[in-house]
Amino acid sequence: MVADAKILSIRRCATARLSEEAKRIVSATTPAFVATASKNGRPNVSPKGSFKVIDDEHVAFAEIASPNTIANIRENPQVEVLVFNPDTWGGCRIRGRAEILESGDLVESFRAQFAPMKMRVRSVVKIAVEEVVMMPPMKAGSKK
Repeated sequence: MVADAKILSIRRCATARLSEEAKRIVSATTPAFVATASKNGRPNVSPKGSFKVIDDEHVAFAEIASPNTIANIRENPQVEVLVFNPDTWGGCRIRGRAEILESGDLVESFRAQFAPMKMRVRSVVKIAVEEVVMMPPMKAGSKK
């Protein structure tokens, strides 16, 4: 933290749909950090470089090497995603219910995206958005 940084006021707005601002932040920020917990409450946080917006009510990521994330979602589908820009300290949190897809158009689109990189997409995690909390920039001099 910069010693002379002025902390800006916090403006939080929670919705159940992705606003245009939230979609822009998700598209411009990588990786996103997906938090899950087992049925016993054991947490797991995993960075997801494939995280993207599907529509106003859904986001998704490719499961490439995330056995703990997948195991937790099988036991407890509630997830939270932190999309955080380290340059501004702003971003958004997305809370929702995850489902694991092993076939279909969405899975095939992720497989096609990662095939040139020789990365195998085992499944896709699609998240139904239940809440979006916007986190405005906190660093002095950052633009909203």
